[in-house]
Amino acid sequence: MEEVHISSLVVHAEPTHLEDVKAAILALPGSEIYGDDPHGKIVVVMTTENQGFITTTIDKISNLEHVLNVALVYHHIEKETETFDKPINDLSVEAKGDV
Repeated sequence: MEEVHISSLVVHAEPTHLEDVKAAILALPGSEIYGDDPHGKIVVVMTTENQGFITTTIDKISNLEHVLNVALVYHHIEKETETFDKPINDLSVEAKGDV
């Protein structure tokens, strides 16, 4: 069974180095920035294949120069449970019995 881990982080960086920190975060695989503010707060969303990669990435971000704090805000695991033979837009619903 394959898994996809979706996590969000709030990173607080020194405001004067916000762009440098954002560039370093974007260089990490699976990391996207969804917003930031001039006070140094950055919202990061990560999509990974396992939980270990999340903790490793949090450690890497925490150790970046000019990062003051990293907080994990959300973590969700999607498990692949079915395989479809058709693309989702080709699926049809058949009514059975009285509705």
